[in-house]
Amino acid sequence: MPKILITPFSDADQQGVLDVILPIQQREFGIPITGADQPDLTNIPEFYQSGTGGFWVARSNGDVVGTVGLKDIGSGQTALRKMFVAAPFRGRELGVAGKLLDMLLAHARAKGVAEIFLGTTDKFLAAHRFYEKRNFRELPKAGLPKAFPVMAVDSKFYVLSVS
Repeated sequence: MPKILITPFSDADQQGVLDVILPIQQREFGIPITGADQPDLTNIPEFYQSGTGGFWVARSNGDVVGTVGLKDIGSGQTALRKMFVAAPFRGRELGVAGKLLDMLLAHARAKGVAEIFLGTTDKFLAAHRFYEKRNFRELPKAGLPKAFPVMAVDSKFYVLSVS
């Protein structure tokens, strides 16, 4: 079983992050989106790694195999974004998504974050189950804070109270 290591993003991870996220968005889910459409991915330190935010990568044998970001949106609130795991590394056996989320939650608690919001598409059914099992609760778009960065593809929203 491959060893999975979760670490904060560094500039050396830039291409690995794109290599994980873009094929999942484009090929698996048929979302016509490019790296250029996601400027947060070309400026991760400034976009995510400030305030109470952060960005982490999961590695196996040095290669990026998963990602997750936490965007500080003010008032003790954050947005969970860019939670992606390469197909061969999904599932309970390796637990990559759970390890990424555990790292994000530990960081959020340490930073005093009160709430984590997220948006996803109707297509990411496994993601819906994953978040719901971890006590995220669905909320209507109207329930989001004004500062939440809604993406064009977002159609389902969740919130987690951090304690």
